[in-house]
Amino acid sequence: MEREKIIAIVNDFLVNEFEVDGDEIRHDGNLKTTLGLDSLDYIDMVVVIESNFGVKLGEADFKKMITFDDFYSTIQNKITEKNA
Repeated sequence: MEREKIIAIVNDFLVNEFEVDGDEIRHDGNLKTTLGLDSLDYIDMVVVIESNFGVKLGEADFKKMITFDDFYSTIQNKITEKNA
């Protein structure tokens, strides 16, 4: 799946499900700070992402997802691994 499509799907989900202002989503923005998610929200977000993209995100993945760009890259890498 192309990166641009991943970004569009993720951002659309964040805007609609977590009421994030789309203008606040920047590739270098801090994921947790921008979204203001608590632990349960974060888990909910990951579950929906896993379901939508058919991938599994582990604890090591969570530690790497600091910025939105990290988040998109992790999803893209998981999709690539799954399809290899």
